[in-house]
Amino acid sequence: QVQLVESGGGLVQPGGSLRLSCAASGVAVKDYVIGWFRQAPGKERVGVSCIHSRELRTVYVASVKGRFTISRDKAKNTVYLQMNSLEPENPAVYYCAADPLITVQTAACSREGFDSWGQGTQVTVSS
Repeated sequence: QVQLVESGGGLVQPGGSLRLSCAASGVAVKDYVIGWFRQAPGKERVGVSCIHSRELRTVYVASVKGRFTISRDKAKNTVYLQMNSLEPENPAVYYCAADPLITVQTAACSREGFDSWGQGTQVTVSS
C-alpha cells in the first residue's frame, strides 16, 4: 500500500523559503513519477512540479521556474520541493502524489494521471 506523508509547510514571509518533504512508504520513489500539486480554497488542484523516476526528468509550471526545485533522496525514499523567493498568495495546501507509469498525463504533471496522494501540508505566504 502506497503511503505519502507531506511535511514542511507553514507561514513564511514574501521572499522567504520553505522546503516541503514527501516521505514515501510502500513504494520506491526511484521507480515512480512523483509530483507536487497545489490547491487553494475553492480552486482546482494544479501541478507545480514533477520528477520522473528513472529518467530524473523534471517538470515545472511556468510560474515557479527558477524559484522551485524538486529533488529526491533515494536513501530516505523522500522527494523534496525547495521553494525560494516565495510570492504572496492565499493559503494553499500542497500535496504530493505518486504513480508508477510515465503517461501523457504524468509526463505533463497533470493531477489526473496520479493514483496515490498524501494528506497535504498547508503553505501560507504573507507578511
